[in-house]
Amino acid sequence: MNGAHWDVIVLGAGAAGLMCALEAGRRGRRVLVLDHGSQPGAKICISGGGHCNLTNRTVSKNHYLSLHPGFCTAALGQFGAEQVVHRLTRAGIAVEERPGGQYFCVGSARQVVTWLLEGCRSAQVEFHLGQSVQRVEQAAAGFAVHTQQAVWQGHSLVVASGGLSFPALGASDLGYRLARQWGLTVVPTRPGLVPLLLPRSGFLTGETLAGLAVEASVHCQKVRFSGPLLFTHRGLSGPVILQISSHWRAGEPVRINLLPGVALESVFRHARACNPRQEVATVLSQHLPRRLTHAILNHLAIAGRMAEIADARLRQLAEAVHRWTVTPTGTEGYRLAEVTTGGVDTAHLASKTMECRTIPGLYFIGEVVDITGQLGGYNLQWAWSSGYAAGQWV
Repeated sequence: MNGAHWDVIVLGAGAAGLMCALEAGRRGRRVLVLDHGSQPGAKICISGGGHCNLTNRTVSKNHYLSLHPGFCTAALGQFGAEQVVHRLTRAGIAVEERPGGQYFCVGSARQVVTWLLEGCRSAQVEFHLGQSVQRVEQAAAGFAVHTQQAVWQGHSLVVASGGLSFPALGASDLGYRLARQWGLTVVPTRPGLVPLLLPRSGFLTGETLAGLAVEASVHCQKVRFSGPLLFTHRGLSGPVILQISSHWRAGEPVRINLLPGVALESVFRHARACNPRQEVATVLSQHLPRRLTHAILNHLAIAGRMAEIADARLRQLAEAVHRWTVTPTGTEGYRLAEVTTGGVDTAHLASKTMECRTIPGLYFIGEVVDITGQLGGYNLQWAWSSGYAAGQWV
């Protein structure tokens, strides 16, 4: 295909890239999608446990982490949750709303990939997969993308190469390298929405509590999330931990309330007054799983009947439950991270079009950009929105 020229070359066949290609193709643009992988939409297929957490009923800039969180507003306003759900239902894909306003496919996430690919084919979008990009250059008529098989010429270039999460699916730093090549700032990247690791000799360890789940409130960096917490063999996971992990920095403590909504000191006073012969383990296990109860009491060396335990010791016990403070030793890394935080600094991009302000015809969309959503459909929504926005202008 040396010598061929395209209106638009999209690097990446993920959610953002496919949406952009679809929209640009519908506008009559001649679009080529290149990807080093063999399967387009691979990450879509595994999202939401295979049912694709498409979007969320409540989407705003407050659900995103970025140096410039307001940047995402323009794209979200062009193509939001309502438009996503409408398009899919119109295509015959059943969608259901779950707690927290999350929208999922009733059937397989592969339906979404099929819908995108069929739309691209109808719009005459051409795909060349298994194409590892070796270098990209600016050319007289736009951009030249060199792969091991050919040189692809395009007037506009859309970088939708994703982040570093899920390396097993072929995650690449291509987008960051291209941004730096053209002098753009890349906000330092870290694994986001990822389990945290605990010290092996800590207060509560995964080795003793693995598989145990509780409702918890977690606080870090002036940010607080509430929801299910899961003890793992190596540390902590569950939705509330994944949420806080995007804000956590190495060396910082995390404060955890293992029993939000219950004032344990009041519970203990009432138990002592009504049944002073009751064991403290019995009282605490009425509110926490028995295995967790025994781990906490053993660590504090508290045992006996309510009448036998001093007020100071009961306050210590309540403090341990409501304000467990731990400094994680790290995260499970990109291997288990759902997203990559950081990325191409949005200060370089136009929020309405996703085009680079200093290099006409160059666009960055999706996870490669410094916009990271919370758990609950927000990251796929950003992929749809940023891809749609760029697709209207390339």
